[in-house]
Amino acid sequence: MAGKPLPDRLILAQEALFEEGQEQFWKTVIDTMMDGLLVVDVEGVILSVNLAMEQITGYSRNELIGQPCTILKCHTCLDSVFPGGRRECELFRRGSVRRRKCVLERKDGTPLPVMKNAAVLKDRSGKVVAGVENLTDLSEVEAKERVISHLRRELSREEVSYDLPAKSPDMMHLFISRLRQELNQEDAFHGIIGRSPVMVQLFTLISSAAQSEAPVVIYGESGTGKELVAAAIHRLSPRCQGPFIKVNSAALNESLLESELFGHVKGAFTGADRTRVGRFEAANGGDIFLDEVGDLPMPTQAKLLRVLQEKIIEKVGDHAPIPVNVRVITATNKDLHRLMASGRFREDLFYRIGVIPIHLPPLRERREDIPLLVKAFINRARRQTRKPLTGVSDEVLGLLNSHDWPGNVRELINVIEYAFVLCAEGTILPEHLPASFQPKPERAARVRPATRAGRGLDERQRLIDAINEAGGKKSEAARLLGISRVTLWKLLKAHDIQVDKIIRG
Repeated sequence: MAGKPLPDRLILAQEALFEEGQEQFWKTVIDTMMDGLLVVDVEGVILSVNLAMEQITGYSRNELIGQPCTILKCHTCLDSVFPGGRRECELFRRGSVRRRKCVLERKDGTPLPVMKNAAVLKDRSGKVVAGVENLTDLSEVEAKERVISHLRRELSREEVSYDLPAKSPDMMHLFISRLRQELNQEDAFHGIIGRSPVMVQLFTLISSAAQSEAPVVIYGESGTGKELVAAAIHRLSPRCQGPFIKVNSAALNESLLESELFGHVKGAFTGADRTRVGRFEAANGGDIFLDEVGDLPMPTQAKLLRVLQEKIIEKVGDHAPIPVNVRVITATNKDLHRLMASGRFREDLFYRIGVIPIHLPPLRERREDIPLLVKAFINRARRQTRKPLTGVSDEVLGLLNSHDWPGNVRELINVIEYAFVLCAEGTILPEHLPASFQPKPERAARVRPATRAGRGLDERQRLIDAINEAGGKKSEAARLLGISRVTLWKLLKAHDIQVDKIIRG
């Protein structure tokens, strides 16, 4: 985007920023700064930027100077008022902005988290002529904070106290190794992996939505990562210090759902032996994530609508209103328009929850991200199982790229876990993939019947050996095999293995 010629008023404003003969001196000082710096006139037009601003945004000076500051799409500085019909930004209204965390958008569309400090500039008569903004890039800081938080949780699950690395060289090595591995995942955005154009756009939308208080609805097929998106919105939002409460609407029956969401008082129904705090009340000051919102019963939809409209809840069995300060994030894999047409979803609720809609692409529409996902999931499985696997063969990658992925990313995770059971070391080959990736049975029998039969027997025997070694405990058997309990259950079912019969001998 080429810069436009500056009108006389902007040229005069620029000249007012520097005393005669000092421009080159100040230019050297400003271009030496590590933080981005830009100067805007009273109408928000960019007058000057430094070298760091070019580097962190990807725009050149010529592309920025003369453009409105909205080109950077800052999600908090556009807090505008209209006194007398004139647009005036927060900086010029207040005179300064201190330590304001916000998200800009780079030239390539990726989000740029920054810490902003800003102040107005006045001429000798005291008239405001411009504003100056200092922007500190927080990208690396936020990435490291996320990694450390993730590793602390992971180490905590392994019952490792946080002061152990200082006492144990082995634990210190483990901690540093994992930290490096996580920091090298440059293609991850708050746990969401991808660098395809559609994902870059998604990350920008997530960053924008996070800065708003408006309700967000996330649409996507099963396994596309709706919960990850909701969590990213929470972490990026001003509510990040508050709670993030998750509710799966489809997992609870109607009689329990309202009590879970809004709480109940003692004696409200049979078994209500004490007053209970609901999820909305627990989420006060933060975000609540309602997954599978399309499965909400109509009576619960009416109550949810009231929460969104009036910001109050009522416990089951009570009529006392309780104010709540909660931002609602919902998700569904269903067509809400079709549900509305059939009378199973309220139209007024649809417009209340859908202020900011986010559509997640299925994996088949972003196949260029499959190698990144495979690499990330293999690294994760390798850390969990300690198996010396190096990756996948080109033939396997071709099979994965050509698959339709009806289960999306979740299905890909299951495929990698399955392959880790069969592959002892080295590279994952086609024969280590599930049956859906193998040749048709009649073709397989003609080409290599002994190999397939032998592989099936080997897998069955490994499962039996693990069950015996674990004493019939499935969680322990799954750990020995380096797979999840769900994957173990699927394999036991596929091979018709009954644990109790194995233990009885």
